[in-house]
Amino acid sequence: MNYKIEDIKPKELAKGITGKYVHSNNMTIGFVTIEKGAILPSHSHFHEQTTQIISGKLEMTISGETKILEPGSVTIIPSNVVHSANALTDCEVTDTFYPVREDYK
Repeated sequence: MNYKIEDIKPKELAKGITGKYVHSNNMTIGFVTIEKGAILPSHSHFHEQTTQIISGKLEMTISGETKILEPGSVTIIPSNVVHSANALTDCEVTDTFYPVREDYK
């Protein structure tokens, strides 16, 4: 299947955080925009996750360790690990989840 990101209906994850999601049989890819100052509260899920920073600066706390991620950074979030994020600037990120995020369909 082929998709155009601009044609995908956005899903609001939290105030100032919006994602557009594509699903395969085994994974979900999210194209996420985050407004400066937006906060993704601490949470966890059984999915493994990678987050790649496309643009901006994103402060992420993963399992109690806080780092500032910039373009070119990729972080891996293991299953069931508590994590959160704070956008220091407007950001674009690509998230990948395994297995599929049924709740994002």
